[in-house]
Amino acid sequence: MDRTILHSDLNGFFASVETVLNPSLAEYPMAVCGDPDKRHGIILAKNEKAKAFGVVTAETIWAAKQKCPNLVLVPPHHDVYEKFSREVNAIYREYTDLVEPFGIDESWLDVSASEKLFGDGVTIAETLRERVKRETGLTVSVGVSFNKTFAKLGSDLKKPDAVSVIDRAHFKEIVWKLPARDLLYVGKSAAKTLADMRIKTIGELANASPDFLEYKLGKLGRMLHACANGEDNEPVRSVYDKRQVKSVGNGMTFSHDLHGMEELVQGLDAVCDLAAARMREKHVKCTTVQLSIKDENFVTVQRQAPLAAPTQLARELREAAAKLLRTEWNPRLGIRALTVTGIGLIPEDTAEQIGFFDDEKADEKIEKRERVMDDIRKKFGHGSIKSAGTIAGNIEEE
Repeated sequence: MDRTILHSDLNGFFASVETVLNPSLAEYPMAVCGDPDKRHGIILAKNEKAKAFGVVTAETIWAAKQKCPNLVLVPPHHDVYEKFSREVNAIYREYTDLVEPFGIDESWLDVSASEKLFGDGVTIAETLRERVKRETGLTVSVGVSFNKTFAKLGSDLKKPDAVSVIDRAHFKEIVWKLPARDLLYVGKSAAKTLADMRIKTIGELANASPDFLEYKLGKLGRMLHACANGEDNEPVRSVYDKRQVKSVGNGMTFSHDLHGMEELVQGLDAVCDLAAARMREKHVKCTTVQLSIKDENFVTVQRQAPLAAPTQLARELREAAAKLLRTEWNPRLGIRALTVTGIGLIPEDTAEQIGFFDDEKADEKIEKRERVMDDIRKKFGHGSIKSAGTIAGNIEEE
């Protein structure tokens, strides 16, 4: 028996929240953006009036202003967005405990067991749409289908404030004509590979050879083939499920481009300091360090390397990241952003073999010092204590 899965997507979320806070913004083309006087000058969200001018998310403010000179720009209020997100998800949980957020503004719901109480999937979707609008002032688009992939596709079919159905009997005529890039998990790289294979639509993807797709795209190719054919059996996770932490890290966009290895290591100091603190907070250690480098031309390179031993110490994260940086960095280019992520996580109390030349006492001293720093930050805030290198190098987050 088919499940009934909903995907609910808050329309123009950031911009919609800003309009709830200031209703006069509804009269103008408006966009939420980073501070135009700093370097986060990109569009984060836009309302329907701005969309009509061709303004798109992630473009620069300058480009958006060329399309819409009268565009009203509003700074983001992320704490308020999180509050609204929690309120909306609380409404969802009144209809099922199988609610799985997908970012701050989207959630899947499995309402299969709720239909006897609240009506069929379309009825529940319409109820949610009306309640969210009435109780929060926001609108949602809801997709109703028999799996997560098609439910998400459904929520994109009609916007804003709409309900769309993709059922098993008619999914081919609805879904297969859509561009392959619209399918969940088809990113830029996969879309380019599919285009090179002359696969333009979801239907062409569904009818392609799964073996050849796997040859070109690895396991992702076979998974995309299954999803295109409606064979997505991925469950919607309960809100009560304990989420497994797969990675812990920290990223920073700097107030000025960093040049020279000394300044870059100081930047890594600041990034790794908080990444390590987050690992200790979650009681995990990482076995691999991943470094993401964004240069002055907005080109991003990502590399990773295994560690000799699991760690949650900032010094060891910084040393591993610095080694990757020396290998990958073009010294002629400034660096605007760095992200260090610990992956391959294990519980911090996992027993590990100590090497003959390992200085266990030195590591214990470093860990004790960093945990003292954690306690100070918990009490007085993150900015209350910084590494000496960060202060000396005037390294600041934008």
